[in-house]
Amino acid sequence: MRKAILHLKKADPVLGTIIERVGAYRIEYRDPDFETLVRSIVYQQLSGKVAKVIFGRLAAMLPGGDITPEAILKLTPARMRRAGLSKQKTAYIRDLARKTARGKVIFESLPDLADHEVIEHLTQVKGIGVWTAHMFLIFALQRQDVLPTGDLGVRTAIRKVYGLDELPHPEQMEEIATRWRPYCSVASWYLWRSLDNQAEL
Repeated sequence: MRKAILHLKKADPVLGTIIERVGAYRIEYRDPDFETLVRSIVYQQLSGKVAKVIFGRLAAMLPGGDITPEAILKLTPARMRRAGLSKQKTAYIRDLARKTARGKVIFESLPDLADHEVIEHLTQVKGIGVWTAHMFLIFALQRQDVLPTGDLGVRTAIRKVYGLDELPHPEQMEEIATRWRPYCSVASWYLWRSLDNQAEL
């Protein structure tokens, strides 16, 4: 990771200042599996604290707390709703469980796919958009060069540290990020940390 940090500091002094302030790169990875993607769906558009409670309730409903496609499909939608999931998120998680059980989503194949192929594979599931696929690429598949152009945190941080009048659109973000390649994921992590230094991701 030292190579990535040195590259970012040299290529972009603005980001270099953030790196100095935030300190060591301490990203926490998760397994690239079904449970991690369910977690991502639960966490969509919720505060980390609230999402953690709901995810914990869902896990507690399952044998051994194991979040598997088969265990999810044995729950009724009404029971899932009692965990605190919205009607939409319940439908999304059940769609993911069905597609995984039927072999349409194959987690074992994802590490061998290119980034754009992973996005294509995951977004066939209802409720999984490009943002969720980007998070999976960064935090589960450990891809180093992902720029989550739809992430509000990254957009907010870019507007703040680069002195923009408005939140940047994807083209602006791509332009700024050209100097970060091939370490956009690392740059994004530092941008998240620049906002609060302890956001739960």
